[in-house]
Amino acid sequence: MTTFAALGDSITLGVGDPVRREGGRGGRGRAWRGWAALLAGGLQEPRLHVLASCGARATDVERDQLPAALQLRPDIASFVVGVNDTLRASFDVADVAAAAAHTIGALRAAGAEVLTMRLPDPGQMLGLPGSLARPLARRMHEVNAVMDGLAARFGTLHYDAAGDADVSDPRMWAVDRLHPSERGHRLIACRFHDRLTAAGLPTGPRPDPEPSSPPPTRLAEIGWMATKGTAWVMRRSTDLVPGLVAMAIRERWRGEEPPSATTERAAARPRARQAR
Repeated sequence: MTTFAALGDSITLGVGDPVRREGGRGGRGRAWRGWAALLAGGLQEPRLHVLASCGARATDVERDQLPAALQLRPDIASFVVGVNDTLRASFDVADVAAAAAHTIGALRAAGAEVLTMRLPDPGQMLGLPGSLARPLARRMHEVNAVMDGLAARFGTLHYDAAGDADVSDPRMWAVDRLHPSERGHRLIACRFHDRLTAAGLPTGPRPDPEPSSPPPTRLAEIGWMATKGTAWVMRRSTDLVPGLVAMAIRERWRGEEPPSATTERAAARPRARQAR
């Protein structure tokens, strides 16, 4: 039996990969599946516990999801988070680094193999203008640098989605351009399955990389943008866009500290936290 605890945000929750739900307490309708469920199907006697939640940031995972994960005594755990952190005006890479170090370190100390990921640049995925995309790219670079360091430090199974050429395929992305499509979720599941197998862990059949459902029609995509998509943009505009504009102006007129220097300080902070 393989217990798999999946920690993170809406990417791990499965947003972008809808499946039809039949019966049960929730009745008929749609539910999210996602890469964690697809990967669990390729494990031996899997027991999947998806602890991820929409909108979660690294500190949310540490505070709310880590205690539940440790109670499960998982054989495998995943920590995939960071995009929501970069999209907030309150972003602080040192806070991300401290929460990530504590979470990953605790899971590894409990005996779990931990899956981690380098994430693509959200500004590029959203197609933002360069002046607004650059600050987001800098933030994502800092988060990824932190995750690279923690992967080396704790020996996680680390997937570089930011550097994977297949990730740039438009078919890998849902209509909102921030979440993987079914094909994208299947890609993540396959990449992690490959890493588990290469590490010598017991696995079953590799997940099928080909979608089982047809992609959404153009009409469905337009419908989503006209309803939920517009609401999403409006909610983000009250927080993200003013912050991005301010960062763009600061970057243009005063310059920003190189990401490497910020990352070095962030990497030192979790080490001090762990020692307490």
